[in-house]
Amino acid sequence: MTCLVDRSGRRYPLGEPRWRGDDGSPLMLEPLPGITRDDIDTRVRSQWRYAAALPEVGRPVTLGEGTTPLLPLDVDGLTVHVKPEWFNPTASFKDRGTSVMMSALRAQGVTAMLEDSSGNGGSSVAAYAAAAGIRATILAPEGTSAAKIQQSRMHGATVELVPGSRQDTSDEAVRRSASTFYASHSWHPLFLQGVKLLAYEIWEDLDFTAPEAVVVPCGGGSLVLGLHLGFGELLAAGAITRRPRLLVAQPHHCGPLAAAFAAGSESVTVREWRPTVAEGTAIARPVRDREVLAAIRASDGAMTTVTEPDLVAATHELASRGLYAEPTSAMVLPAVRAFRAAGTLRPGGTTVAVLTGTALKTADTVARLLA
Repeated sequence: MTCLVDRSGRRYPLGEPRWRGDDGSPLMLEPLPGITRDDIDTRVRSQWRYAAALPEVGRPVTLGEGTTPLLPLDVDGLTVHVKPEWFNPTASFKDRGTSVMMSALRAQGVTAMLEDSSGNGGSSVAAYAAAAGIRATILAPEGTSAAKIQQSRMHGATVELVPGSRQDTSDEAVRRSASTFYASHSWHPLFLQGVKLLAYEIWEDLDFTAPEAVVVPCGGGSLVLGLHLGFGELLAAGAITRRPRLLVAQPHHCGPLAAAFAAGSESVTVREWRPTVAEGTAIARPVRDREVLAAIRASDGAMTTVTEPDLVAATHELASRGLYAEPTSAMVLPAVRAFRAAGTLRPGGTTVAVLTGTALKTADTVARLLA
């Protein structure tokens, strides 16, 4: 039977509502064998077409997440395939993980839960909690975009704004976890199982081949870990012959993982960081820092940081080309240029860049950029 494992190696039953190990560390699912193209349920028009790649999580709580397009984008003569994840039900990639996580929570009998989020994760959890019949409380930093808070409240969640930084919000959520089940997208291992299905979808999008590289923005690193898991399973199943390189960007104002990666460290160093327009990645102490850094290195990947002026310019540039990406997501454009300049990306290879969320949910930030 597949179990959950903490960093100390202790195993826990998958069916037990649990968000971290007894040692206080994040949990990961034991490795799964992966699937091949014959295991895809082509009758299903959502990410649940890859359900055979998941552990048993009960009846799906689904709003039709996944099956987002893959679009060509020319970046200074380099063709990049962008994956606009705002085609998901609540307009971000978070729906992939939330759908699987919420399916498991409903099957486990959870009736009320707590989440902390800078916006997209919270609105995703609020929507899927409503679909699952679970009461949700969302803690968000006081500076969170109003549209994301409004969306969470419209889905029926209780939203409380926490003074201070994104990290202050996470710390408050952990304190409250003693009284309400904490179903954090940063902590819960089943969230990663949903995000990993993006790797399967990219593989199918590319006619069942792996790209040479995937460029992603990163805060807590769930997208990095999901892709690592998904492509790792495809490799184990013999469906691909090599892992894509994970090329990861963080804002220069808040880049703890990038700093640790550059220093050759296995974990981040706690320090103060500055506010960034890329609010979705403003996470000073990522929960899964060790796992994220190890995943990037296992793929022979790389990291870079993006300045605030480049974040603003990239948001404008993508919008001028019809792609209305929030600054967190637009980060991949200057990152592609940086990786190409460093020789990490080369013409001729297939590169996918993930656009994680839409600027429609950061209207106040966009208004400031226009001003």
